[in-house]
Amino acid sequence: MSQTKPIILVTGGAGYIGSHAVQALQKSDYDVVILDNLVYGHRDIIENVLKVELVVGDTGDRTLLDRLFSSRNIAAVMHFAAYAYVGESVTDPAKYYRNNVLGTLTLLEAMVAANVKKFVFSSTCATYGIPKTIPIPENHPQDPINPYGATKLMVERILADFDVAYNLKSVSFRYFNAAGADPSGLLGEDHNPETHLLPLVLMTALGKRESVSIFGTDYPTSDGTCIRDYIHVCDLADAHVLGLEYLLKGGESNIFNLGNGSGFSVKEAIDAAREITGKEIKAIECDRRPGDPPMLVGSSEKARKILGWQPQYADIKDILTHAWNWHQKRHGGSN
Repeated sequence: MSQTKPIILVTGGAGYIGSHAVQALQKSDYDVVILDNLVYGHRDIIENVLKVELVVGDTGDRTLLDRLFSSRNIAAVMHFAAYAYVGESVTDPAKYYRNNVLGTLTLLEAMVAANVKKFVFSSTCATYGIPKTIPIPENHPQDPINPYGATKLMVERILADFDVAYNLKSVSFRYFNAAGADPSGLLGEDHNPETHLLPLVLMTALGKRESVSIFGTDYPTSDGTCIRDYIHVCDLADAHVLGLEYLLKGGESNIFNLGNGSGFSVKEAIDAAREITGKEIKAIECDRRPGDPPMLVGSSEKARKILGWQPQYADIKDILTHAWNWHQKRHGGSN
């Protein structure tokens, strides 16, 4: 283990974005401990790829948290342990408030008790709700339209209050559409169920699905389909390391958007996937889904200016190429 860098506790580190953040921390010579209940995380990724200590448990388990903090010299926490299915949050909000809010509150209380005062939080652009301006800046009004976004906004408010009361410093990252995979093919997106557009498109290309649905073709956009800001998961992970180092150097609590500042429509994404995979990819046009904004594109100028963040993979073809390599490796073959 490294003696030059502190230990970072990564909750949800066996999941999609969390595992890429762990990899980025390792590349920056940090020691890592993962806390994950493995409801959606992948033990095999931790054991075979990342090869770091995994503590199986829940952020709501105060006894476990106290034992973790007392037995290790943890300098900061990166928090990815949230449920993130928007539709499920509408039908089962209790699950989301219990895990995303209460679980985070329990974690923060344990941190304060252990005098661990640096926290990097995985938030979301869903806290904004329906955008009033594009690209969306950090000072855009926050009016989430689903319980998932509401839970993330509640944690942001808790963090602001914890800073005032307990001097706990935090960086919150509001992501746009996380996508892609580690370019080496070792890590990638593997949700069950899968709800994100790009992996659904690629699973269709692999023959694991018959088709992909386009929800709405009558939006006020160039081709009538929704436009989204896709951000490569490795660029997200790099931002988390920069946010951590900003805090470790004494930075004040802050909030940053993470996106590329440009968007791609659903049809553009599917066409790009057809080009990358060489597959036909059947797409079926359906009615709009309630609550889908026509366009979600974020301004990340603040992260670039304050953290020095520079996304490396802004082109959706790069994002899709890395994701395709991963999906072939993880799910190769057809039904």
